[in-house]
Amino acid sequence: MSRKLTKGYYVHGKFVAEGSELDIQLKAELKGTDASSRTDLKKESDELQKLGEDLLTLRQDLFTKLQLDEKLHDAVLESKRITNFEGKRRQMQFIGKLMRKQEPEMLEAIRAALKVQQFGSAQENLALHKAETWRDRLIADDAAVGEWIAAFPQTDSQQLRALVRQARKDLVPATPGALPRHGRAYRDIFQLVREHLAETDGPLNDGTVEE
Repeated sequence: MSRKLTKGYYVHGKFVAEGSELDIQLKAELKGTDASSRTDLKKESDELQKLGEDLLTLRQDLFTKLQLDEKLHDAVLESKRITNFEGKRRQMQFIGKLMRKQEPEMLEAIRAALKVQQFGSAQENLALHKAETWRDRLIADDAAVGEWIAAFPQTDSQQLRALVRQARKDLVPATPGALPRHGRAYRDIFQLVREHLAETDGPLNDGTVEE
């Protein structure tokens, strides 16, 4: 015999059973509030439901770092396995309920992880900017190649110089008036620079020249 579910709703992450003392108290308070207050509660509920849906799109490394409670963690994994439309819909409703039980700190952590996935962390963006700056300097200036090798002596200097020469050739338009193009060497220089910057906290890894 199936267990009859308790009817109720969530307010600020807390389940309120219909007919309970808290339910009576909240409804009494709502009678004295305007429609906008009730709209705000509905808006909060919808936002947490959407946040739960977005949680399913989070890449694995960010998902693992969140250290969700076991129930929510397992519910998300189960939802990813479900292919049936109705089953998926019910599971997402369940995830929405679990989201409304989460502490504000966890909700903020989830939002932050989703933001990192969408825009990248400040550290990741800075690393990309450094690599782009060095790549452009290496292609534009012979002196920059020497500076790079001095700062990162583990670099294969012959490989780097060959890539720089090829990248410069690729920038020459094939026909008069044509736009310059970035070939494979351009991308390879970026990858080489990015890998070395990630491995070494060198004195010139910000793309600037020491006096």
